[in-house]
Amino acid sequence: MTKLSVNINKLATLRNSRGGNMPNLINSTKDIESFGAQGITVHPRPDERHIRYQDARDLKKVVTTEFNIEGNPVPKFIDLVLEVKPTQVTLVPDAEDAITSNAGWDTIKHKDFLIDVIKTFKENGIRTSIFVDPDVEMVKGAAETGTDRVELYTESFADEFAKGNKESGIAPFVEAAKMAHQVGLGLNAGHDLSLDNIKFFKEHVPHLLEVSIGHALICESLYLGLENVVNMYLHRLK
Repeated sequence: MTKLSVNINKLATLRNSRGGNMPNLINSTKDIESFGAQGITVHPRPDERHIRYQDARDLKKVVTTEFNIEGNPVPKFIDLVLEVKPTQVTLVPDAEDAITSNAGWDTIKHKDFLIDVIKTFKENGIRTSIFVDPDVEMVKGAAETGTDRVELYTESFADEFAKGNKESGIAPFVEAAKMAHQVGLGLNAGHDLSLDNIKFFKEHVPHLLEVSIGHALICESLYLGLENVVNMYLHRLK
């Protein structure tokens, strides 16, 4: 079964919009895990507009499943990850002013930088993953950095799926997944996956270990309830 890691950034955005501590991220995380999620993902950005760096420290004390911290490996982020020591760190090439992640790494152009960063994390016992577009050359490049996994950036699939272009939308992800397996990389995926498209993605993309889902899951929970939605994802990922 593919694991579900719930990204709780949107809960932090809601909390920050009013100040105070509602919703409480610690309690929400405990609930999400009790509902069956196999991981918790956070993506702190330099301006801390949703997840704060202190949130990552606080969550480390309560997460009992896998803890995944995503972000651009700027010095402040590297220091945070080395302090918290999550299960996994996912490297994402975000610009500081990006609203959300919008591209994967060029693993060929940035190979030397990624090698150095990944070496540091792995020396500290942290599993590493690189956010990449569904491009076999980028996957092959990732393998040369020493990373443990890649996370496929799935926005293009979600867009094509919504237009009814399921087969053409999934095709590059199938090829990227096959290449990841061929070069010995574990496979994660995330971005704009939803209850509508997750089952099709899971059924067609081989060797999928984990998906990270936040925005859609939280939006769907406004209508259906958080516990129901978590379990609906788990059912589709079997």
